[in-house]
Amino acid sequence: MHMRSRKKGILMVLLLSMTVISACKGETKSPEALSPGPLLSPGYAVNDPGRLQEREQIERFVRTRMMGTDGIYTNFKDTEQKAEVATGHELLSESSSLYMRTAARTAEKKEFDEAWTSARKTFEQDWGFSYRYSPKWKKRFPVGASVDELRLLRALYEAGEVFQDPTYTKEADQLGERFVRYHVRDGKLRDFYDSTAGVTNGFLTLCYADMRTLWQFPATVEPKKLVEDTLATVEGGYLSDSFPFYETRYNYETQRYESEGIRTVESLLTILHLTEMGREKDTSIRFIKERLADGALYGEYSRTGEPMNRVESTAIYALVGMIAAERDDPTLYNMAVERMEAYRVTKESSALFGGFGNDQLDEAYSFDNLMALLAYTY
Repeated sequence: MHMRSRKKGILMVLLLSMTVISACKGETKSPEALSPGPLLSPGYAVNDPGRLQEREQIERFVRTRMMGTDGIYTNFKDTEQKAEVATGHELLSESSSLYMRTAARTAEKKEFDEAWTSARKTFEQDWGFSYRYSPKWKKRFPVGASVDELRLLRALYEAGEVFQDPTYTKEADQLGERFVRYHVRDGKLRDFYDSTAGVTNGFLTLCYADMRTLWQFPATVEPKKLVEDTLATVEGGYLSDSFPFYETRYNYETQRYESEGIRTVESLLTILHLTEMGREKDTSIRFIKERLADGALYGEYSRTGEPMNRVESTAIYALVGMIAAERDDPTLYNMAVERMEAYRVTKESSALFGGFGNDQLDEAYSFDNLMALLAYTY
């Protein structure tokens, strides 16, 4: 399970067959109740010798088997790199941003600086960061995804704090001002910027709303107002107390929420972003705990909470671990990480040894591996 499907949505947004759902549900809290958590979470794994060994294994796999001269491969197994979504040894700014956050949070300055230099060289344009690059075809895609760029900026803000170096923070502030110019229209955060057409899209995919990073932006872009407006949109996508996940997107033009199915990775990312702002719902956390206690969280659900498949993934449990750390819940954190570890390749003769993937197919996706690696920094 990984997030290639959302990249396809960037390129094929007008082709989506959308089920339109009426607007806001769930309680609404006043903006004055905003209480963003600290930029850096408690660090259960970083301070645990046992977890350190697990992190070092996956770190070694990523650095030796998933990394090329221009960045981190989307998949261990290469392809012709001609699909509508990133495949094989294509590179994603998503991957660079996740790796940079890991390097910052583990205080590896050399690795962080090298990754940032590489990310700028591979993805940066005058308007922001391309979401995708094909080394085989020397093609940099003319579209930037807000969720990926916000994560790059989060990494810079975290680096500024960890390394006690205001240079990183200043750079993040400057890039944040540029981000707002291209990814915010009419005061609303959008999914992507298309540099060929010079336009943004007309909706917000809720899991793109990294409000903790927006909160760090300089006063020149009025971050508090942007966060308040974005928060209201995200919170309005709450489904129900019986199935406390979130709609997929909010269409600004129709003023309605839309979902084809409720993907667990997307809802968990939304819940993580809300948790970072102190705005997660207890019903969501209880639901997650109950599902883990019962056996599993599956990859996709209907809007009423029925599993659409029986697929589990590394990224699902990595995200639960991050949510648990943000809530200072070590029991849930350890439960999630133990479930995540079930997907690690432990056969020493495998090319994927130490990583997370399918050694029968030689497939290991960057998103799963980097989310697991990031979870070990929380």
